[in-house]
Amino acid sequence: MDASSSQPLTFYDFLDRMRNPASLDLVRSIKSFIVSFSFYAPSPENDGKRLQDFLLTMEDAIRDHPLWVGATEEEIDSAIEGLEKYVMTKLFSRTFAASPEDAKADQEISEKISMLQNFLRPEHLDIPAVLQNEASWLLAEKELQKVNAFKAPREKLLCILNCCRVINNLLLNAAMSENHILAGADDFLPVLIYVTIKANPPQLHSNLKFIQLYRRQEKLVSEVAYYFTNLVSAKSFIVDLDAKSLSMDAVEFQESMEAAREAHKAAGVKPSPSLDRTATLAGQMDPGPSRRMWFRETDTRGTSNYPFMEAEAGELTVGDVETLLSLYKDVVTKYTNLCRAVKRLSMSKTETPVLVPLSEGTHTSPPQPEGRTTNVNDKRGE
Repeated sequence: MDASSSQPLTFYDFLDRMRNPASLDLVRSIKSFIVSFSFYAPSPENDGKRLQDFLLTMEDAIRDHPLWVGATEEEIDSAIEGLEKYVMTKLFSRTFAASPEDAKADQEISEKISMLQNFLRPEHLDIPAVLQNEASWLLAEKELQKVNAFKAPREKLLCILNCCRVINNLLLNAAMSENHILAGADDFLPVLIYVTIKANPPQLHSNLKFIQLYRRQEKLVSEVAYYFTNLVSAKSFIVDLDAKSLSMDAVEFQESMEAAREAHKAAGVKPSPSLDRTATLAGQMDPGPSRRMWFRETDTRGTSNYPFMEAEAGELTVGDVETLLSLYKDVVTKYTNLCRAVKRLSMSKTETPVLVPLSEGTHTSPPQPEGRTTNVNDKRGE
């Protein structure tokens, strides 16, 4: 993959060529392929194979097409990249996190990571002090968190690639400045695991599965394959993580996990968005008062949703940033809604709304200033 290529230019260049009347046969093939997905029940593995076969078929068609006569390999590759993005953007709702199992896996991973964020430290993963760089880790976290903002497999993969390159640069700098002897994956993977836990990227399972199935297979090679495989390994490690996986006493691990659960309950942490998606996909009915209603009630009764009211600045950690941002947005939203309600209330005291029943042949006019009337007959004669 050429990370330096400009994806927007590549994509829009592809769209420009598809608008050419000479590309009508290609356009018909693409639309036909997209529509054909509605004929089959969702099956990630089968859908992935169908896409891979289609991209190979279209690559041959583009090579032989008059619009690409004399085109370089780079131009052909750009066209297929544009095609992949176009097709997968159209099929995104069908192919991404399409099953209840995927949504459940996303939820379970996210919740476990949320627990781990409360107590896991670099030392628990045997990350040497020379590789502990909060600034670099934060940059890598931000790159990884972007993965859910894109719909095309290539762009999601670029987020992972950027994250891993930040970590790799950290290792190289440590090797040069601190005379640290690099241990390959033994250094890289623990840092990636820690960054993944700190980032807690949304729908991690579904994003990895989506890339694996729908990214062009010939692009999952070399450096990209190495980094992607490491993130898959990091996810598997987190899923199976227990005290034996860490440099941590089993009793201490169990107590820390339990304390993290209690802390989340006390803080009124809302369930992840995937929880609602799981219920929708599984076709479950609402079992009485929802958990979301419970959260609304606690919002109005006290400060249970604002656990930092009594906190001191020195007590906050980097992991608290996401929670604080969520609380800030919640407060701003409520304040904005309250201002609008007050404004509407003040306006209602000065204006009397006029409700005119409509019937055939009846005309309505906007409210007139006081002291002025509208002559309906004069108006009709205008």
